[in-house]
Amino acid sequence: MTATEIELYDTTLRDGMQGEGMSLTAAEKLRVVQRLDVLGIALIEAGFPASNPKEAELFALLADQPLRHSLLCAFGMTRRRDLAAPDDPALVLLGDCLAPVCTLVGKTWTLHLDKVVRVDREENLRMITESVAYLVARGKRVVYDAEHFFDGFAADASYALRCLASAAEAGAETVCLCDTNGATLPPEVALATRTAVEALAGAGVQIAIHTHNDCDCAVANSLAAVAEGATQVQGTINGYGERCGNANLVSIAANLELKLGRRCLPDGGLARLTETAHFVDELLNFAPDPDQPFVGRNAFAHKAGLHVAGVTADPATFEHVDPAAVGNSREMLVSELAGKGTVLSRARAAGLALDPEGAQRVLERLKQLEYGGYQFEAADGSFELLLRKESGEYQPLFRLESWRAIVEKRADGRVETEATIKIWVDGERHVRTAEGDGPVNALDRALRAAIGEIYPQLRQIELVNFKVRILDESHGSEAVTRVLLDSSDGSTVWGSIGVSENIIEASWEALVDSLEARMQPGRGVRGGDAAPSAARPTSA
Repeated sequence: MTATEIELYDTTLRDGMQGEGMSLTAAEKLRVVQRLDVLGIALIEAGFPASNPKEAELFALLADQPLRHSLLCAFGMTRRRDLAAPDDPALVLLGDCLAPVCTLVGKTWTLHLDKVVRVDREENLRMITESVAYLVARGKRVVYDAEHFFDGFAADASYALRCLASAAEAGAETVCLCDTNGATLPPEVALATRTAVEALAGAGVQIAIHTHNDCDCAVANSLAAVAEGATQVQGTINGYGERCGNANLVSIAANLELKLGRRCLPDGGLARLTETAHFVDELLNFAPDPDQPFVGRNAFAHKAGLHVAGVTADPATFEHVDPAAVGNSREMLVSELAGKGTVLSRARAAGLALDPEGAQRVLERLKQLEYGGYQFEAADGSFELLLRKESGEYQPLFRLESWRAIVEKRADGRVETEATIKIWVDGERHVRTAEGDGPVNALDRALRAAIGEIYPQLRQIELVNFKVRILDESHGSEAVTRVLLDSSDGSTVWGSIGVSENIIEASWEALVDSLEARMQPGRGVRGGDAAPSAARPTSA
């Protein structure tokens, strides 16, 4: 590793799993390892081989998993105070496991020695030395995690440094300074790291940093340590972890490469940051944070008209890095704060010809609609229909005559819903009735039954999310309701919106928009043309 390179150490599968709601099967953990290897993470901590059956299963799966960029790490603790290292079953297991790197956590803070493990200072040093030496003798590369290093440094700097030196002298190739409580601020991290680097300058050992986010400084603390000589950074994808989480390796990698010029991923790795961050979120059944730096949906989203105009002229005016560098993309958010530049940009992206006068009319219409409760930031499908109507390229799927939904609750507790729609397509009247789990589902089924043969592509479109919001709670059951739908064709997701004092009417509006947005000319399912099998519908 050159002086400009930084080694990334991922502990998502061990430290990250200590966060609330974090749970993955062994097979799912294997998929995370595979993705981190593709991303180019240098070291992946898979956990403690025998802490539970799931970990044992994971290590069995990893035995048959070739890795291209990454090395596996197994995690454990220094020997027990009453056992010699070769007699400690946990250390023996680490020595026997398949991982070429073993990470040992040991005590550094005198408070813990006095009140938790209850061993004297010299015995703790022997525990560190003998444990590291044992694993080195077993052919392992050893990382020593100095637990609570910064608290220990503040309480007794000399002793905290002796713990590091003991690990280095025993053969550890890396000693990691851990801000276990997440309580240290960047200037304090910088001072302690600088002191450790100077103290171990002749020991031939690498200095690492491991921070937690209890003061919202985990990323800043990691970068501060790098500035003072740390060459390995430990953290988790998306900052998962106990309490407030660990240092976010996603932000750290982007900052190291794009801001500090410190290489930490192989060629092409940085451009995979967004997809990797979202993949792990989805695997955990978490919605990706839209505001996450670098990889969030809103990280490069522009709403104010002035900002959009600036980005259109030169992206550097309101973007600190190129979104594509981290695998993300620019978004022009549509709202009453937008300018003509936003509208024209969205029209171009949709392949629509719209002049500045048309864009101004769209803006005026947009402001009227948002005043009435519409909100188009998450309803890109409905907004594109608005653009198409202004540009003259909108073609309705049908002309509505009427719809009706009936909900019946019976004495035995059963609830039955039935919907009937009457529509016109290409001069022909279609009447269909369908049952559903609720009025929206019943209307959807009836509509698809009526036009499904004309538009067979509809079979590929599914409703994937349904959100309802009351806009003026003071009106009680008479309040205006906003419905947002997310729909998908299996490869892309788009949003649609409906607003009405009647929740079923709002849902119908959003439902129709969700289908029409994807079935417009040139916008058919998976990019195909949406032309029906018969003649295209008219408004007759």
